[in-house]
Amino acid sequence: MTEQVKVADKAIYKVFIEAPIDTVWRELVKTDEVLPFFFGSLCRTTGELSIGAPIAMETTNGKYRSVVGKVIEFDPPNRYSHTFKFTGHDDPPCTVTYDLKSVDGGTEFSLITTNVPSGTKTEKDMAQGGKFIVETFKSICETGKPKLGTRMLLGMMGLFQPFTPAACKSENWSFDTIDKL
Repeated sequence: MTEQVKVADKAIYKVFIEAPIDTVWRELVKTDEVLPFFFGSLCRTTGELSIGAPIAMETTNGKYRSVVGKVIEFDPPNRYSHTFKFTGHDDPPCTVTYDLKSVDGGTEFSLITTNVPSGTKTEKDMAQGGKFIVETFKSICETGKPKLGTRMLLGMMGLFQPFTPAACKSENWSFDTIDKL
């Protein structure tokens, strides 16, 4: 008999961005630049972002992958959804969806988490990270850079990279391994 995992209710983090939807989309799906709104990670994949493609959020030096998953929906410039697993936690994957809607004067951007295992480290980290992601993303789309406090925080995070758990090493999270999640 398998144990049923309880999941938290859906969490939605929404923000209005004063930029056209195509600009917001391009910023969201970059795979060739550091993404400050994803805590200074690079989004890596085996080719282009598309349904079924494995993804990994890794450090700029490529030594660590903090988040892995697979693209489950890709509808430019409206929706991007992927599974999401923190490599440092033993929790099962959840789902993250980014919805973009063109509205008068800009874009309504929503980050939505679903199927997050209730009471887990993933749930706690997602609750803290969601607000940071949408606020930082808004700043980047509107001004081209994160706010000063965020830049300082990202700099500090870089200093702590050598203390990243061994479980997060990129060698433990090859794209073949990610494909099997």
